[in-house]
Amino acid sequence: MYRRILFDDDNENDDEVIAMQRRPKIFYERVNYIELYDDHDFINRFRLSKATFTTILRSIEHEISPPSTRNRAILPPTKLYMMLSYLATGSFLLCVADFAGVSESSACRYVHQVCRAIARQRPNFISFPSNDIDEKRVINGFYSLSRFPRVVGAVDCTHIKIQSPGGDNAEIFRNRKGWFSINTQCICNPWLKIMDIVARWPGSCHDQIIFDNSNVKHKFETGVIKGYLLGDGGYEVKPYLMTPLLNPTTRSQQLYNESHIRTRNVIERCFGVLKRRFPVLSKGLTVELNNTQAIIVACAVLHNICLDMHDELPDDEPMENNLNNDVNLYLREDHIVNLPGTRGRQERDRLVNDHFAMLQ
Repeated sequence: MYRRILFDDDNENDDEVIAMQRRPKIFYERVNYIELYDDHDFINRFRLSKATFTTILRSIEHEISPPSTRNRAILPPTKLYMMLSYLATGSFLLCVADFAGVSESSACRYVHQVCRAIARQRPNFISFPSNDIDEKRVINGFYSLSRFPRVVGAVDCTHIKIQSPGGDNAEIFRNRKGWFSINTQCICNPWLKIMDIVARWPGSCHDQIIFDNSNVKHKFETGVIKGYLLGDGGYEVKPYLMTPLLNPTTRSQQLYNESHIRTRNVIERCFGVLKRRFPVLSKGLTVELNNTQAIIVACAVLHNICLDMHDELPDDEPMENNLNNDVNLYLREDHIVNLPGTRGRQERDRLVNDHFAMLQ
């Protein structure tokens, strides 16, 4: 009997020790930042306006709503605040969690949930013109830049920095500059709006390889999309893909190159605006590899929405790596990967002789 009493006392003491050692559950304050900040401060912190925030929230709210609002469930606005805070700062998710008043594990889970929900909106916001009126508007917009005819898009790739993915294949993500990245191909219109994006290739892949394996090339080859794409010297000239001349000799060839450079510059500006609005793309993604694609595509979707809503850029200083820091080696011979194909060369020569010779 005496021994049994001691055993029970020990159990009670153990329970008391465990209760004392268990961390208390802390409930942080969750702030409604739309009410807290004015428009200027809201844009600087979340990289988009209050109206755009509301529009995005309305489009994805059904996907990110909790099954129940009991037990302090994290509501959709808080989830969207967390995701935008991460894109705006590229900070550790612990800092994002403290900012939103949630745990670090919740921040990690819901940042990726919201990014995937926004990335699924891609068909609604990233596409080529779907009718003749919109297509003609794009062609006229490009022509007004420097009189290059029948241009429907400018194509290029940019490297999005990531952390080392680890494993046996990590080195394929190391680019020619020596750091790990995703080589992301984009095509934009004259107003810097992204019409196509491919964000799944490692940094060691060349731009031409990405384009050759893209769906948009098939659409140009089969005539689904008509007109010219403008690319830099890293692409092979095609009947639908115009690249600069390496050694222009005549005045018409010089005019062709000048017009090509000025018109294609929109894709460089597009990358600059995209990375300035969402600095995480410049600072680098510190998440797992399987989440990087959703984040990159989500940034592109948000970029287009901000352009549609006429949002101003935040008034911070442009980051060092934002502007023209990628593959803008325009006419260097070591950047040429393929000799021009016969049909592509013939189409480019015809364009020089028929159009640019008339502009002299």
